[in-house]
Amino acid sequence: MAKQNKTHFIFPETQSTVLPDPSNFFSSTLLSKPLPTNSFFQNFVLKNGDQPEYIHPYLIKSSNSSLSLSYPSRQVNSAFIYQVFNADLTISSKQGSSGKHLISSYSDLSVTLDIPSSNLSFLLVRGSPFLTVSVTQPTPLSITTIHAILSFSSNKTNTKHTFHFNNGQTWILYASSTIKLSHTLSEITSDAFSGIVRIALLPDSDSKHEAVLDKFSSCYPVSGEAIFREPFCVEYKWEKKGSGDLLLLAHPLHVQLLSNGDNDVTVLEDFKYGSIDGDVVGVVGDSWVLQTDPVYVTWHSTKGVKEESHDEIVSALSNDVEGLNSSSISTTSSYFYGKLIARAARLALIAEELSYPDVIPKVKKFLKESIEPWLEGTFNGNGFLHDKKWGGIITQQGSNDGGGDFGFGIYNDHHYHLGYFLYAIAVLVKLDPAWGRKYKAQAYSIVQDFMNLDTKLNSNYTRLRNFDLYVLHSWAGGLTEFSDGRNQESTSEAVCAYYSAALVGLAYGDARLVSLGSTLTALEILGTKMWWHVEEGGSLYEEEFTRENRIMGVLWSNKRDSGLWFAPAEWKECRLGIQLLPLAPISEAIFSNAEYVKQLVEWTLPALNRDGVGEGWKGFVYALEGIYDNESALQKIRNLAGFDGGNSLSNLLWWIHSIGNE
Repeated sequence: MAKQNKTHFIFPETQSTVLPDPSNFFSSTLLSKPLPTNSFFQNFVLKNGDQPEYIHPYLIKSSNSSLSLSYPSRQVNSAFIYQVFNADLTISSKQGSSGKHLISSYSDLSVTLDIPSSNLSFLLVRGSPFLTVSVTQPTPLSITTIHAILSFSSNKTNTKHTFHFNNGQTWILYASSTIKLSHTLSEITSDAFSGIVRIALLPDSDSKHEAVLDKFSSCYPVSGEAIFREPFCVEYKWEKKGSGDLLLLAHPLHVQLLSNGDNDVTVLEDFKYGSIDGDVVGVVGDSWVLQTDPVYVTWHSTKGVKEESHDEIVSALSNDVEGLNSSSISTTSSYFYGKLIARAARLALIAEELSYPDVIPKVKKFLKESIEPWLEGTFNGNGFLHDKKWGGIITQQGSNDGGGDFGFGIYNDHHYHLGYFLYAIAVLVKLDPAWGRKYKAQAYSIVQDFMNLDTKLNSNYTRLRNFDLYVLHSWAGGLTEFSDGRNQESTSEAVCAYYSAALVGLAYGDARLVSLGSTLTALEILGTKMWWHVEEGGSLYEEEFTRENRIMGVLWSNKRDSGLWFAPAEWKECRLGIQLLPLAPISEAIFSNAEYVKQLVEWTLPALNRDGVGEGWKGFVYALEGIYDNESALQKIRNLAGFDGGNSLSNLLWWIHSIGNE
């Protein structure tokens, strides 16, 4: 049975047969709380916990009671970019130990990984140029490398040691008190030591940067959180120890947003490390304020629809609404079902925008009949359930099949599936407030699954399941171990998830939800433009990749891939389409750069000459073409013979006639 938990509704509890056991790697003190499922350190808690994670600027891997650090090189060709893990340094206890690592704490911007049997606690803070190790009991240390140590020097107090490798790297080790080190060709060992050890790569092995590392070596971050104080603003705050000021690293989007905010930070533009996300540069300060331009969440198009176009859209609307029939929905997939109901909800809003209320009652009836069974647990063949082990909604199909509902049961793609449901729910609440009151608890449970900010206030769901508060975009990949970390394919479905949550807030008059949804929408759009949209002549990625690609396929924390999960890289219409669907008012904000849109469409159009290209995908290409060549796109859309399952002729005509309305 579904139940209210204090004031929070949860769907019926179930025992999944496919979810991994979190108790293998999370400390027992964390197991009573909801746990992250799509996070930057997820590999550390899956299977053997020994696949690397990218914690800027290093790849970090933990196995066999040791932790390895890599400042990765990049492999590049026209199809993909990925960072190569080489164990530049491996840190362990010299006396040897057995026993796995444990995650003892985590926050938005950090994770603490302990190797209890070795007395080592690694304070892994995102964007730290230093790897910080707390040695909790006197322990002799071993630091090995796959390279050869060419030179080794120490200061008089034995608190700073510099070593140079035959691959050109220079590393500096700082200690909170004297640490005596000796070395062979590829191993450095210490006498028993307890205290703090910090190790940093010297950028470009250039001695001019050494003074920066020296200056900030004694202040170390323990953890960091992101705070939402006001709309379109995120503040980073770190807990720090030691003395002096805090040095961390900012990626290009951070730098852009720091310049907007009211900041008491110093950006060290010359102090930088390479990264697959663009160079990360030094920033000195205890807190950062990241400020975005506002993105306005609206039900309808921003410019309105030209009066003379109304008749054409109304004609299509009448046909599309006539075809709605909840009893003839054949899919039980949470993803495809969500797309269908969101498609119908678009029809109601288009009718509202055109002041054509005649079709709205039929859409409302369809939405009620198709949404209620999922909220009441009476849908035949699937449904929402609650997993207590990790803390979240899973589906019936996903509870016993890791691939069911595209892996929804192992926490893949939650924001995509639930975003579609929330869009339909938001529209229905707007049309029928009494219905909204009746189902508010269920609607908010769906929102909270991926939008929960405070696990103390709602302990059923982890904090912001999909949105990554350091990289400033979402991850779709859930509890599957991947050597390249988390991944996300469709940015537009992510944007629409946060946009839909904001619409739920609008429908219920919930200013806090509108603010959070709008802020995450704005950030996801900025992340999309920065890392998925590949402009001609752009310098973020290497020229070989940039020359051949106008848009990303799948973006991984450690890799950029031109291919898709469901299609090869050559199917460019799918690559464009999956980064545009579902077509909604917010889509204009994602594709606001008309010059880039023209580059993207012209790059894609030749792919439409292939045999077997789906009409649905063509519709998305023509939708973007309409941004710069409205008339040509309109003619092509009128000639389409079919539409994507989440799209319709009405929606495409609405789009073309609203974006062309200057």
